[in-house]
Amino acid sequence: VQLQASGGGLVQPGTSLRLSCAVSGRTARNTVTVAWFRQAPGKEREFVAARRGSGTMITYADSVKGRFTISRDNAKNTVYLQMNGLKPEDTAVHYCAGSPLGIITSQARRGDIYDNWGKGTQVTVSS
Repeated sequence: VQLQASGGGLVQPGTSLRLSCAVSGRTARNTVTVAWFRQAPGKEREFVAARRGSGTMITYADSVKGRFTISRDNAKNTVYLQMNGLKPEDTAVHYCAGSPLGIITSQARRGDIYDNWGKGTQVTVSS
């Protein structure tokens, strides 16, 4: 299974971006849970959002709750992260990660739970 994140860019505060995570490979459909993480320069990687299957589990970091939305298009094997109301503190390389397991909410924020990681996409929020 391969995951590829895209859609990053340089935007002004208050604007929106939609990131995409394309899941490919022979067993792509077995990727049940997909999450987004991000890492800013000089900081540790942090959890952003996760979604299991058709939405039976969706969870967000407190810092993005109400602004970001994670969704999935099964026909396209793609998971999206709609980011609204972007702030300078959202600046980071954003990564998507996948697991064949139906991860529960309390575990979703752990990076070691996910088997497959894609290369990141840079999001820069600056005026």
